[in-house]
Amino acid sequence: MRIVHITAGAGGRLCGSCMHDNTLVRSLRQRGLDAILVPAYVPTTTDEENVAEGRIVMGGVNVWLQEYSPLFRHTPALFDRLLDARGLLAWLSRRTGSTRPADLGGLTVSSLQGELGHQRKEVEKLARWLAADIQPDIVHFSNVLLVGLARRVREATGAKIVVSLSGEDIFLEQLPEPHYSAARQLLCERAADVDCCVALNHFFASFMADYLAMPVERIAVVPHGVDTAGFAAVAPDLAARRRERGGRLVIGSLARACPEKGLELLVRSLALLVPHYDVELRAAGAEIDAEQAYLKSCHRLAADLGVAERFIWLGQVDRPGKIELLESIDLFAMPTVHPEAKGIPVLEAFAAGVPVVAPAHGTFPEYLQPGRLQATGLTHRPGDAADLAAKMALLLDDVALCQQLGAAAWDLARSRHTLSAMAAGHEALYARLLQA
Repeated sequence: MRIVHITAGAGGRLCGSCMHDNTLVRSLRQRGLDAILVPAYVPTTTDEENVAEGRIVMGGVNVWLQEYSPLFRHTPALFDRLLDARGLLAWLSRRTGSTRPADLGGLTVSSLQGELGHQRKEVEKLARWLAADIQPDIVHFSNVLLVGLARRVREATGAKIVVSLSGEDIFLEQLPEPHYSAARQLLCERAADVDCCVALNHFFASFMADYLAMPVERIAVVPHGVDTAGFAAVAPDLAARRRERGGRLVIGSLARACPEKGLELLVRSLALLVPHYDVELRAAGAEIDAEQAYLKSCHRLAADLGVAERFIWLGQVDRPGKIELLESIDLFAMPTVHPEAKGIPVLEAFAAGVPVVAPAHGTFPEYLQPGRLQATGLTHRPGDAADLAAKMALLLDDVALCQQLGAAAWDLARSRHTLSAMAAGHEALYARLLQA
């Protein structure tokens, strides 16, 4: 069984989908499977060993030029290869952070048209390369926005086509008309070219079945697996952690600095807690140019509310920095405004053995199991800073409850959300498709 994962790179920014795909391919290889990871558009970035191939398909420069200039839809392959140089794509990707979804409507529609769109030359090059050089049995695309490639790739290779569902609705819902309606229609049409989709949780499987007008039976659920290497070998003693700090309490967060991840909500909640607790917020995450204004507004808000010195923004951290953050906090919060499709930072907090507070929507109720014997955290009303503060206060007041929830989270990360379980789930899915 030869498996090719094609993942949309994010340049120098850490991206949940890139990290998931890199971890998955690495785990499949550890099971002895023949799996490769191929970046699309720009290189991938991850905080672990990067196993992606050096070749980049659907190079971002060529894709962009072919959308906006008919001349570049007919340039020779040698010229295209110059524009696909990895160094050039990496350099440019670090300088295009001001691009917004609203600016990409036409390009999105054209990409979803696949072999009929403006990038048909790139689609054909990918299909021929896969057929001639790779000869895959399975081609797995990292998100549904790549579904325009499926038809031609399947024709050329005969491979089964799998697509991960990765929270694409956030991007799509920001497209202006008429591009939004055209993209939604194309998604439903092109989903017929896919043999199976994969979601990380049951919430998003159900949501995307409706979004794509696809039977939910065609969507498999395989939970994300967390690499626990580098984390402590035993669940932490959260009471001792508090004592060592002399009473200072710490809330942690790990997410991109953008409105949908709820950083502003966390700052407002911090201001509600500070009059009653000696507490600070340590937050980290990727930054792009288009979201710098939002990050600055969060710092201004913290200053206006009198908590600037208690709001510590660490920026994008590497893996040791992430583990250090997660192993230095009392609780983890991720108050996303938009229902979350992946929630990978919450699973990483589980690996560190800390309880989580997150909104009662998206995947979080499934992860946290509030009210159950093996609950791993608490949920709050989405978008409600006061309720978020109240739920965090419950944990700040009760270190025994923190310990109970954190221990359950630590266990769950090492039972359900393991690398081996994730890889085995995908291997079983691929085998079923090939047998069918």
